[in-house]
Order: sequence, then C-alpha cells, then structure tokens
Amino acid sequence: MPAAANAAASAVAPPRSGRPLLARAPFRRAPAAHGWEPRRPRAVASSSASASPPPGAAAARRRGLREYVEAAGEMARRKDGGPPRWFSPLECGGAGGERVPGAPTLLYLPGIDGVGLGLIRHHEKLAKMFELWCLHIPVEDRTSFEGLVELVETTVKSESSRASDRPVYLVGESVGACIALAVAVRNPDIDLVLILVNPGTSFHKSQLQTLSAFLNFVPEPFHLTTPQLLTFLTGNFMKMPSTVVGRGFSHEEDNTLSEITSSLLASHIFLVDILTKESIIWKLQILKKAASFVNSRLHAVKAQTLVLASGNDELLPSSQEAEKLRGAIEKCRTRLFRDNGHKILLEAEFDLATTIKGAGYYRRSKKTDFVSDYLPATPDELQQVINRDRILNFITDPVLLSTLPDGKIVRGLAGLPREGPAVLVGYHMLLGLELGPMVTGVLSSTGVHIRGLAHPFMFDKNSEQIMPDSAHFDVYRIMGAVPVTGANFYKLLADKEFVLLYPGGAREALHRKGEEYKLFWPDQPEFVRMASRFGASIIPFGVVGEDDICDLLLDYNDLQKLPFYDILDKVLTRDGLKLRTDSMGELQDQGMHPVVVAPKVPGRFYFVFGKPIETRGRGKELRDRDEAQRLYLQVKSEVESCINYLKEKREKDPYRNILHRLLYQAVHGPNAEIPTFEP
Repeated sequence: MPAAANAAASAVAPPRSGRPLLARAPFRRAPAAHGWEPRRPRAVASSSASASPPPGAAAARRRGLREYVEAAGEMARRKDGGPPRWFSPLECGGAGGERVPGAPTLLYLPGIDGVGLGLIRHHEKLAKMFELWCLHIPVEDRTSFEGLVELVETTVKSESSRASDRPVYLVGESVGACIALAVAVRNPDIDLVLILVNPGTSFHKSQLQTLSAFLNFVPEPFHLTTPQLLTFLTGNFMKMPSTVVGRGFSHEEDNTLSEITSSLLASHIFLVDILTKESIIWKLQILKKAASFVNSRLHAVKAQTLVLASGNDELLPSSQEAEKLRGAIEKCRTRLFRDNGHKILLEAEFDLATTIKGAGYYRRSKKTDFVSDYLPATPDELQQVINRDRILNFITDPVLLSTLPDGKIVRGLAGLPREGPAVLVGYHMLLGLELGPMVTGVLSSTGVHIRGLAHPFMFDKNSEQIMPDSAHFDVYRIMGAVPVTGANFYKLLADKEFVLLYPGGAREALHRKGEEYKLFWPDQPEFVRMASRFGASIIPFGVVGEDDICDLLLDYNDLQKLPFYDILDKVLTRDGLKLRTDSMGELQDQGMHPVVVAPKVPGRFYFVFGKPIETRGRGKELRDRDEAQRLYLQVKSEVESCINYLKEKREKDPYRNILHRLLYQAVHGPNAEIPTFEP
C-alpha cells in the first residue's frame, strides 16, 4: 500500500452507512520527527480497500450540527495515537469542475476538539473558491505546540512553492488561530491570509484558564459538567430557529424541538469520546503556551488578517480580543457577530465564504484585484441583499421605467440592453438611497448584474473603525462594487460588464440643503472616451424620491459650525480618501462626511432609464476632445431630462403616498403590482 494511502486509511474509517466515498490522501510519512511531508493530492478509488476516507466527507453533504456530531464521533471512536494529518472532504475533492481557475489553497486548523470538521457547513461553498484541506488531530495524539506549528509550516511552504503567484489561506479556530499566527510570525515573507475565528490569544483573560486548574480535581466523565463546557455545548444547540420564535408551536415546530433535544443528547455522547479529561487538559496546556508565544510576537505578523469575533462567546472574550488584534497587527480587520457563540462556524446564520468575500479578503494573486477576483453573488447572498433592503423597497415601492428604441417610455425594463459592455450614468440620490432598489431590481427583472465604481472610503481599513458596524460596506463588495479607478473601469468594460458610474460622486450623494436633483459633474468627459474605446452603450438614467422620504436637517455647512466636528472631519477627509483633488471649486476634494436627516411619511421612488447612446464605431470620432465633450454634455442633458420627467410625472401618480398604496394592497392582495402614472 502506498504511504499516502496508508496514512488516509489509518486516520479514519468510513461512516456506518457504507456509502461509497472518494478519499484523497494528501500526505505521506516523512523521516522527520514531526509532521508529514506534503505532496499534491491524488484520488484513491472509493471501492479500494486500501484507503478509507474520512467519515466527515459524507456528513458534510448534509451540513448541520447533527452531522458534525455523528461524523466527529465516528472519527473519535477509532483508537489512533496520531500523528496529525490532513484530509480533504469528499465534496471538495469532487468540486474540481466547479472550482474557479487559480483557486488558492485553504488550510483549516481546528479548535480544541481537534477533529477537523469545523467547516462542515461550509465545505461545498468553500470548495468552489479554494483547494480545501483540514487538519485532523486524533484524540490520543500528544503532538506539542511546536510540532503542530512545524507541521502546518511545512505544508504552507510546500503550497507556497507550488503556486507562488497566489496566497495560502489559514483558517484557524481558537487554538488553531494561535497556530496560524505562529506560522505567520515565523514566515513573514510567505504570502499568507489569516482568517482567525474567536482566536485563543485571549486565553489568559478567559474562563478556560480557571478551568485548566479545576479539571485536575474532577473525576472523569464529570469534567463535562463544568459550567464552561456546558455553556459551550448548549450555546450552539439551543439557538432556536427563527420559525419557532414568536408563534405557537405546530407539529413541525415540535419536531424541531425534538431534533434539538436529541442532538443535544448525542453531543454529550460525542463529548465523552472526543473531549476526554486527559485530552482537554493537554489541549488547554497547548493553548496556554500558544497564546503566550503569539502575544509576545504580534508585532511581527505581516500577513493579511481577518478576525471573526462572536459577541456571545461562552469561552473567550473574543470581541475585546478582536479590537486588540486590530491594533497590534498592521494588516488586520475585524468582523463582529454580536449574537453568535464560540462555535460560530457551526451556527446556522453564519456563512464563512460570504464573510470572506464581503470583507474583500478573497484573492487569487499577490494583490487583490477587485475585478478579476470577484465571484458573483450566490442565490443565498442575493437574497440576503434583497432582505437588507426589504423595508426600503416596501415603503418606497420603486417604479422602474425604460425607453424603447423608438423613444417610447414604458413601465418595466424592456428598453434596457441585455448585453454589455454598457455604462449606466445618472444622478446619485442623497446617501445613495437608490443603489439597493436599483441594482437588485435590475438583476431580478433582467438578470443584468450591475458593477458599481465606488468611493475608496468604502474599501479603506480605517473607515471601518468609524462606522457603527465594520461590515457596513460588505454588501457592496458582495454585489461587485470596485474602487473607482481608471484601471478598474477599463477592466470592467473589457469584460463586457454593465458599469454604474456617478460623475457627481460623493458631492452629489452628500449634497447640501436645497441641492436635491442638482448634478455636480466635472467639466472633463471622464467616461466618454473610455466607453468609446470598447464600443460600450451609454445609458443615462434619472431617479427621484429622496425628498419624499426624508428632510435634510444638518448638511456639511451646518456640521462645520458644531464644536469639535473638525476632528472628525480630518479623519474622514484624509488625502488618501479624496477624489478629484485636481478639480476646482465645489467639485474639489470629494471627501466623506455625515448628514442628519428626518424621516417623512414615505412617498415613492421612480427610476427611468433613457435611450441608450451607442459609441460602437465612433472610437476615432470620440478621440477628438471636442466631439467627446459634445457627447458628454448630451449625456448630462439626458440625465437632467430624465429627472425633470419623473418630477413632473410623479405628481400624477395616485399611489405616490404609502397610505394609498397600503389601501390598494388591502383590496388587491399584498403581492399585487401597484399602478402608477401613465408613462
């Protein structure tokens, strides 16, 4: 039997269901004292008796806590003294045809349980983005912290050498996060991306430190009744599904409660197998040593780092620790999940792939390329975006209009092209309120995915510290927004995308009192010649409705009069976050600033997309500055005409006010399309 196949066979046995599986044996035993010598994985036939796959591979297909407990328990019941080894779940091995080209390697480093199945709910999505490998540390294994670091380090060096043009991802949970940080400290020249989930660097400030001393006096298996372990366990299983909360119990909901209870009992049995007293004491000793090693060397971490912290972590003060790490590590960002517990990776509402994409941490090259590295939103992600704007869509009931080739304006998007490249150019409403309804409305109606050119403030690390929620702008990255640069504009058009461009930018979206629906466009035709270079259609559009849902109470001029506002203004308008610094007058230095608004009884949003202006075949003509300027002014005039058209027409809409719309829906049903003016 080949050494690699033998390693896989000795690791785990197939699940009792006997389902045929595909095992992939990525490592063979090395002559070194610690670890395994990495080599590229090969497929081992599922029917071969010489190589049995990890049971977690089958369980991952079913995705859930119950499956995690079953698969982990199966692995734990095999007497295995080690050493630790890597495995790739079945669906990850079978995703080669769906995996994106140039996918980087992701190595998962488990927490205290050591099983390596902590990503069981995420395997299928991650397998399309990464080559995924999980570390399994057998229950009876006693590899030291140094040995685990050397094992991971050897693998990282091998993967970095094999594909030096892309990063290696390390996803570490609690103690696994400490191992990932230690590897980063020892290898500052390797391109690493660290995803640290409730990192164990806060061990010395946690309940686990007292638990470590207390366990010596508790006989087995009563160590599982300690408050820390009970809270850790029940914190995951007692998270009720949202369908149960707030309603009476039906038979189906009663079954849900029964399933939770049975899963809780099964997990106790699982803990007896995998969290033996000796094993817990050993791993807490490793965690203590790992935390001490890493905390004294955080300044040496050069890797791009994302810390995911749970606000209701039962074992570690993770939210406070995330803030500490963000200040100590140069390239570190954080995401706080206030309602989640320590085992966030197993909780139903958390999606690791979406979090990585939203934070802008997915890349397949040395530097992030927001165009080529972008992965389209999945149906689940699109639904999350729609849900995020559900209230706004409900109270404004957007009306979408478009212009047919003969110039006729119709309700719906029949006049909008279906093939790119195209540039959508229009008015930016106050606070960008039109973005969500427009982008999701166009995508839902036509399948056209609009990619926006966005202010660099939305991609800056320091801006996240100012926002109430560090993930505030993640939804825009998930939907494909990129920093507004000439290079990104060029790449999007080269890929025949639909590009959303606001020449008025931040000055328009953060306008002063009395400036609603006024365009703040620069004099230079910034986009016309770029569009003509690719023969892109230019689609002018107008939108109105901001004055129907809110009043502007304090604008920038008002804020400047407030005491101490100048301190915040300096933070928000740093040179690195300004646009058009070479412009003159009111268009100069398009920085960011807050505004204060007061809500009104909601009216309605109205959009109209004008007749597309073709540039195909006009490249030579539009290279002339005067011709480009004429077309630029034509586009600007079309946008102003669209705005004026909507302002006039909405006066004739009998359902402009939300109260009239609610009455209409009460009569015709909540899903009925509400009429509007005749175009």
